[in-house]
Amino acid sequence: MWTKDLFGVEKPIIAMCHLQAMPGDPGYDADGGMEKVVECARKDLHALQDGGVDGVMFSNEFSLPYLTKVRPETVASMARVIGELMSEIKIPYGVNCLWDPIASIDLAVGVDAKFIREIITGVYASDFGLWNTDAGTTVRHKMEVGAKDLKLLFNIVPEAAKYLADRDICDIARSTEFNNHPDALCVSGLTAGAETDTQILKKVKDSVKRTPVFCNTGCTAANIKRQLSIADGAVCATTFKYDGIFENAVDVKRVKEFMKEVKDFRASL
Repeated sequence: MWTKDLFGVEKPIIAMCHLQAMPGDPGYDADGGMEKVVECARKDLHALQDGGVDGVMFSNEFSLPYLTKVRPETVASMARVIGELMSEIKIPYGVNCLWDPIASIDLAVGVDAKFIREIITGVYASDFGLWNTDAGTTVRHKMEVGAKDLKLLFNIVPEAAKYLADRDICDIARSTEFNNHPDALCVSGLTAGAETDTQILKKVKDSVKRTPVFCNTGCTAANIKRQLSIADGAVCATTFKYDGIFENAVDVKRVKEFMKEVKDFRASL
């Protein structure tokens, strides 16, 4: 499985490094400027790495409310942050420009990221309006910009959104695998930090033949062993933050406690 080749472990934990609001975002701290954005990202990155996670994914998490066509200043700002931190990144890393797969691919190429996570297939009714995708254009763009080996993690249960048509999650998983050859499928709860339904996770895992399945939200030290008993890995963020609160900075102590559970689970495999 490519996940073992890239991360060097079974059932890897990809930690989110949430970037603060950036120029153009409603929550941008103009007084602190980009220097503050970089410094906050640096502290979180080191806390995650020191805590022992297997990979990291940089996202513009505090660019709320999100766009489905990300603006150039956001991509440029994210590239600056990652560029300044690149010499300090010690583990495989990816990027996520919420919610725009083309922008995510472009950023990945610019900063040598190994993977992206995005909404690449489907049509949704969402908090961000009618949300459409174009998987064929997205994967062709990946090839056009020379990113043949970039891994695409498909989020098939988007946060704050629902398929416009009534489709069973098993059908979605099977058809996404057949039509799009995703590198992984990500299964989420309703919002960031919301626990992923283990039964839905199992349905997705049982529906695909060859595609890794990641638990995408809501993993905690208390439930990670249960989730990893089904999933091939997990993407984690809120649980690593002080008091488990989405808006807070990363707490290295919580990261270490979480990863201890993960390593205990791996030892039993």
